Amino acid sequence: MKSPYDVIKRPVITEQSMENVNDKVYVFEVAKDANKVEIRKAVEEIFGVKVAKVNTLNVLGKQKRMGVHTGYRANWKKAIVRLSEDSKTIELFEGMV
Repeated sequence: MKSPYDVIKRPVITEQSMENVNDKVYVFEVAKDANKVEIRKAVEEIFGVKVAKVNTLNVLGKQKRMGVHTGYRANWKKAIVRLSEDSKTIELFEGMV
């Protein structure tokens, strides 16, 4: 069985993801093979909150060039997690808004 820390890799901290923090919507990079149920359980266990909804999407790596050499960034999976109305917020994101 996977650890919750194997499912949730890191929070995605961008301007667009920080706009929704007041609405209790958070964005995480997750393991590619993780499903919505595993993501929900991992967020609830790590942060002690109630999750209302989880949306996931696969992000394709961009093509990058360094001089004459070309390559691709790695593909990754993004999870958009909405907390329930009666849930507390995640403290990790509080000072960033």
